[in-house]
Amino acid sequence: MTNLERDPALLDCDAVAAAARVEVLEPRDVPLGGPRAMSVRRTLPQRKRSLIGAWCFLDSYGPDDVSVSGGMRVPGHPHTGLQTVTWLFEGQIEHRDTLGTRRVIRPGEVNLMTAGYGIAHSEYSTPGTRRLQGAQLWVALPDARRSGARAFQNYTAPQFSIGDASVRVFLGELAGERSPVETWTPLLGAEVLLSAGGTVTLPTSVEFEHGVLIDEGTVAVDGVPGTRSQLLYRAPGATTLTLSAAEDARLLLLGGAPLGEPIVMWWNFVARTHEEIVEHRERWQAQIAAAEAGERDGPYGAFPDVWQKVLPAPELPTVRLRPREQGGHP
Repeated sequence: MTNLERDPALLDCDAVAAAARVEVLEPRDVPLGGPRAMSVRRTLPQRKRSLIGAWCFLDSYGPDDVSVSGGMRVPGHPHTGLQTVTWLFEGQIEHRDTLGTRRVIRPGEVNLMTAGYGIAHSEYSTPGTRRLQGAQLWVALPDARRSGARAFQNYTAPQFSIGDASVRVFLGELAGERSPVETWTPLLGAEVLLSAGGTVTLPTSVEFEHGVLIDEGTVAVDGVPGTRSQLLYRAPGATTLTLSAAEDARLLLLGGAPLGEPIVMWWNFVARTHEEIVEHRERWQAQIAAAEAGERDGPYGAFPDVWQKVLPAPELPTVRLRPREQGGHP
């Protein structure tokens, strides 16, 4: 029996079931530093949902005219307890970090930086970049790995076709394509392109929750529609996920097994307690003071010589920082 021959009441039940599994999360605009701040659209974390798997932070941006916005200009700043994931659709960004890495990232490549016990990095759009568009994502490290060594990986993800979609898998595995990039929890990260009217049904892990971050176009996730900059969340429990495009569309499919650990997130740090955040901030401020006195090495690694300034940590809030749970935060 085809779908068209099915009882309309059953079709209504399917729609209700899909709507129960998929929720639409709206972005908020956030300026990314400086008087000519580039604006980013932040969809995670928010009160309704703090994590998707171990994904704990999702920013998308562009297309930006760099001559107007000034592009990406993020001086050296610290991270702890997480991995940063940089993915570009257009333009180029130069990454430097306190491991000594210097790398220009281009569309189709992923930069994954593991902070562990502490790292610092900077990101600047390159002088030749005229338009900039992409995503900056964070993954919370599990408790067993969050105080481990810092690391950096770069990988160019090959493009392949499945159904009506063109796909690049930059983290994890999808449809038989596996990324070699090392993560510390089960994760999925993929770019998906669909032409207008296109549909693809992708195999998914029943244990994973998923987020579909729409960069361009209008896309339905298991029949639930979303549009540009929205994040469509789907709960665990299904072995496939169907994407349908009403117009040419580009999206990021992000997934993972629930982290199962409450996290405390503030500024650029991921920890487990308020006291740990205080300690991370104090160590960063102490390293800045030491660098101004001529000692550029410290707990976050050695500052590159080209860094003339780094970002100081803001003041902590006057209230105690509280953990964020998998579904949302108090």
